Amino acid sequence: MSPSPIAPPAAFGYPVRVQPHHTDYGGVVWHGTYISWMETARIECLRSHNMDFANWVSCGVDLPVVDLSLQYHQPLRLGDEAVVITWLQPRRGIRLVWQYQIQNRATQATCVTGVITLVPVNAEQRKILRQLPEPVQSDLDRLYASML
Repeated sequence: MSPSPIAPPAAFGYPVRVQPHHTDYGGVVWHGTYISWMETARIECLRSHNMDFANWVSCGVDLPVVDLSLQYHQPLRLGDEAVVITWLQPRRGIRLVWQYQIQNRATQATCVTGVITLVPVNAEQRKILRQLPEPVQSDLDRLYASML
């Protein structure tokens, strides 16, 4: 297993508390919950930079997931508090590659790491967008600049 990536200082942290509906019958976080938390953290990261994903959609841009990879290191359990840390990796063409670490707040242990890759598409035609409309392009430029 490769070592966990080190989050840059500008990474965004989204706090969560493990609720009963997040767990399996044994009180351990169900694997799909982590993906939901990552999506929420990504949207809240955008919001923290005064960007609204709904505005991008109204401009005709969607960002479907084209690749997703998770590594489970330690379980989180019912009642645990955690933080989902996320940041954009440096640009790779049109792909937006988000890195994630989910850490137990009490122990600081990394429980899950992941990478989710998104690609911009025309929301109506579902074709890859090689050029983004405004304000999406300027929003992404600002976001990348803030994460350096």
